[in-house]
Amino acid sequence: MYTIKHNQQTNILEIKNSENNVYGKIYLDQGASLQELTLDGKSIIQNLNPLSYETTYASSILFPFANRVKDGNYSFNNESFQLETNQKEENNALHGFVYNKTFKVIKTEELKNSASITLEYEETNKTKGFPYTYFTQVVYTFKRDMLSLSINIKNTDNKTFPFTLGWHPYFISDNLYKSFINLDCKQKLIIGDRNITTGTEEVNSVITLDIEDKQLDDCWVLNTDKVQFITPTYKLNFESSVEENFLQAYTPPRKNTIAIEPTTGVSDSFNNNIGLQSLKPNEDYSITWKINIINN
Repeated sequence: MYTIKHNQQTNILEIKNSENNVYGKIYLDQGASLQELTLDGKSIIQNLNPLSYETTYASSILFPFANRVKDGNYSFNNESFQLETNQKEENNALHGFVYNKTFKVIKTEELKNSASITLEYEETNKTKGFPYTYFTQVVYTFKRDMLSLSINIKNTDNKTFPFTLGWHPYFISDNLYKSFINLDCKQKLIIGDRNITTGTEEVNSVITLDIEDKQLDDCWVLNTDKVQFITPTYKLNFESSVEENFLQAYTPPRKNTIAIEPTTGVSDSFNNNIGLQSLKPNEDYSITWKINIINN
């Protein structure tokens, strides 16, 4: 049996099952980010101490843009906009606006073999550089060996807006040096100064990326929605519900930790248009990302 506990003082949700092989911890005041996760008895997402959430964006939902917007400047529908450059050292706008918002619990479901949580955030204030309103719904579903994250965005404004969407989880490996990522891709992004996309390069279709001691902050254009992360003790299978997918991999300054980020766009999509989409008034956009674990 699954249980969901809401600590009203910290505004944190804890999810667990009676077999103690599933556990999750969602921080409602930090953009509904899932900062701890155990599946099938294996802890795969952990607290990143001593690194802070403000610098890691750990498991945050990235909207209306994943990654960076160069200098915070972009144009849309023949109008120019200036976003706040919250990444001061690079003078870029980074990771959108919902990562630090407070989500409300709308519905919880506790069943014998699963648990689900529906969370919502409504933006009614028009943000500097993104003068639109929108509604975000997030649904987490937990099972013994699977997690799904479903996101629905609705444009509640009277104007069309541009967007990309992403998820920023960090995964733990017992030995990252001996871990690797399998992906089927057609292009790799060329990243220039200040981590801004400057172009693409063609790559072999199927890649096995041996992580070893590489310092990664790389992005690929995927041919399929399937990605594998293989460690000495477990394997993760990633899936996406949409056709156009990108994958960002980043190694932070923390041992045996890697961010594997599914996204619908790339660094500076608001200017290079790679993966950029638009949402008309009263229209919705939905995506589901799933991870499935197989213990070795």
